Amino acid sequence: MKKILTAMLLLSIAHFMFSFRAQPETVLQTDADKYKVVYKGDKGPGVGKNIVFIATDHEYRGEESLPALARILAKRYGFTCTVVFALDENNDILPGGSNIKGLEVLDKADLLVMFMRFADFPDEQMKHIDDYIKRGGPIMGFRTSTHAFSNKKNAKWGHYSWDYNGPKTEWKDGFGEYVFGETWVSHYGTNHKQSSRIIIEESQAKHPIMRGVKDVWVQSGGYTAYPKGTVLARGQVLNGMTPTSEPDKTKELLPVAWVRDYKIESGKTGRAFAVTHGASEDILNEGFRRMVINASFWLLGMDKQIKPDNDIAFVGPYKPTTFNFSGYKAHVKPADLAGWDSLIMPGEIVKKKTK
Repeated sequence: MKKILTAMLLLSIAHFMFSFRAQPETVLQTDADKYKVVYKGDKGPGVGKNIVFIATDHEYRGEESLPALARILAKRYGFTCTVVFALDENNDILPGGSNIKGLEVLDKADLLVMFMRFADFPDEQMKHIDDYIKRGGPIMGFRTSTHAFSNKKNAKWGHYSWDYNGPKTEWKDGFGEYVFGETWVSHYGTNHKQSSRIIIEESQAKHPIMRGVKDVWVQSGGYTAYPKGTVLARGQVLNGMTPTSEPDKTKELLPVAWVRDYKIESGKTGRAFAVTHGASEDILNEGFRRMVINASFWLLGMDKQIKPDNDIAFVGPYKPTTFNFSGYKAHVKPADLAGWDSLIMPGEIVKKKTK
């Protein structure tokens, strides 16, 4: 009898300890966790390194392309990839929104990847971005990230705005100009009707970012860009939305991908890579996808890990929405994109509110 009572007592203690251990998982959840999804790799050269992705643009479905790229880098190369989204009042992903939390993950980030447009983030979130670039953290920016911020009325962070022209003269034209070397200028050609062929700059054909890159065609149209930096590739505007469309002979080849070193005020020097494409369907193109995966390694100083035949296959189902300004896959929470096998992107296309 005594042995039975002892066994029952030990069982009760074990059950209590299990419950006690499980409880903190819930207690430690923060409001910021609603805004992100984390993909953690367990093997490869990226183990121990953290990449943070910020996804909030209005048109090009960066909320789809960034988690897809994050899963490749995490699963195939071992990085821990955290994708942070802007949310609406229901905690659903809101492309182009500015309601964002959790950017303290930048404090331990090794790389920041941005797909943003005209954001006006809260002061405490901007502080983490500002601290990151002051320490010279490497940054990749897709398309509209040249005009990532539109917050000119913010007394503390207004100099980040794409159209800034105030007393901080070194910040003229804002974050995009200061960090990436270019701000928003204009479309070049007719977006949605003219796609782009990307041609590697002959003098940069051996740059690590271009290893194994070939046959690059993207659906997003051209941007007018004359960046400060080393041009890696130029865009050929096509008269149509197929890879075989004829070139628009009235258009010159303008820069579409470039690298540069940036340094703000008293901060440290950091690497930057900018590309004026990256819409949801653009990353279906293997050449484009390889270029931006290569750029991730280059920004991290991992040039030796860039192989021309690195595995860049998608992880899990990726069924991108055609980029557009008026609709997106709504009622999707970051948690819906968790794991390796969740669909990017679930949901139904609905009309969204525009600024």
